[in-house]
Parts: sequence; C-alpha cells; structure tokens
Amino acid sequence: MFSLYLECRQEEKDRLIAELWDRGSNGITESDLLGGACGLRAFFDGDAEPAALVDEFSAWGAHAEREETRDWIAEARTKLAPMCVARSFFVVPEWRDDPTPAGRLRIVVNPGMAFGTGAHESTQLCLEALESELQPGMTVLDVGSGSGILSTAARLLGAQRVLACDIDPVAVETAGQPLSFVGTVDAVRSRSIDLAVANISAEAIVALAPDLFRVLRPGRRMIVSGFELFEAPEVQRALEQRGAEVHPPLDKGSWSALIASV
Repeated sequence: MFSLYLECRQEEKDRLIAELWDRGSNGITESDLLGGACGLRAFFDGDAEPAALVDEFSAWGAHAEREETRDWIAEARTKLAPMCVARSFFVVPEWRDDPTPAGRLRIVVNPGMAFGTGAHESTQLCLEALESELQPGMTVLDVGSGSGILSTAARLLGAQRVLACDIDPVAVETAGQPLSFVGTVDAVRSRSIDLAVANISAEAIVALAPDLFRVLRPGRRMIVSGFELFEAPEVQRALEQRGAEVHPPLDKGSWSALIASV
C-alpha cells in the first residue's frame, strides 16, 4: 500500500478528490494549510502504479510514500465522534448509538465520500445560521448538499419543504434526502425558495449568485459559507453588487459565513 500526497487551492479540492476516487483510491484525508491551501493524502493498494499517479498529479507537487497495511476505514471512524453543534443539534455518525442529550435534535450522518460531518467550521457556521434564520413552514434550498447534514437540520427546525442538490451523484445518494437531485441551483424554479444555504466555495458562490438571487422570493435570505476569512470580502462584493443587504460576517476559526437579504 502507498499514499499519494499533493497540495492544492481550496477551490480545486473537490475536483481533485473526485479524480483521486476515480483512480481507485481506498481513502482520502485532507488538511488545511497556511495561506488557504489544502493538503490531500490518497491511499492506494498495490495494484495502482505510484509513478503514473505522481506524473498525472505533478502540477500539485504529488509524491508517493509507502504505507503500512492498516484498516483505514476503521481508523477514520474512530476520529468521527458524536458532537453537540450550535444550540440545537447532536451530530452522530450512523455507526454510533450514543444517546441524544436532552433538548438536542439528532442528526445522523454517513459522510462516506461526501462532505459534511459537522466537524468543519463552515458546516457549524451554517447550522448556527439556520437556527437564527429558518422559520417553520419555509421552503429551503440546500445547494451542494454533500452528506445532507444541512438539509436534515432544516427539516428538524421545521422547514415544510427542503430541496437538496449536488453535482456529485455519490453525494446525492449518500445524503438520501427525500427531495434531492443531481444538479445545481439553475434547475430550481424562480421565486420558489424562502431560504437558500450554500456551503461550497467562494468561487462557486460568486458564479452561482445570479441563480441564488433568482430562486429566492422577495425579502428572503441566503446563507453562504465554505470560504475562509480572506475570501469573505470577494463574496460580499458579489452579493452587494446584485443589491443584497449583507449582514455582518459570522466567523469560526479561519472560516466565514455570510447572511444576505434580497
């Protein structure tokens, strides 16, 4: 067994992870680096060709290292512990049976190959924002739904209807949301959404801003995250240029979230 290590920009991460899975990786870990970069380590069994993979991903400084044989799935699971998030939620991996603390709403996640365990600061920021912005009976759109944690939270908080979309078919299958589809916000009917949440990346939010504004009913709000503090001004400008009123940013660690009224 060997691992392939490479470093990339945050906006490249999801595409590279998908490509590494396509090349037969048995598991991938990621780490945040200085300057907003991301380190990816993908593990492969003996059937893969290290030299070919190093050459293919050379643009990201890829290098291969021999690894001892270990149960990577079991090891990864030990690092995903139940946690209380925001005021309301208890997020627990599906393989744990820990009792839900009194007064908490239980969210069971099966992260698999989809983003969204509750441990990441941007996910926590979105959960906190949903608590403050979601009113019972709303129609909510979760763009880039990943494991479905935000969609589930919206339903638990009283949303009447939750639409969840992701461009990754594996994520849609993993999330298992009742109203989910492979695709993005451009497939959603105009003026049909009360609250949109997008925990993706600065680049994606700026690109999707026109459709995010299009689908929201007048006077409604969006929650956007998935970007670091230094990227927040760029996202804020893109939203304000379309006439949004952007509330003061929410920060956690080096990550940020914005709430915008349209």
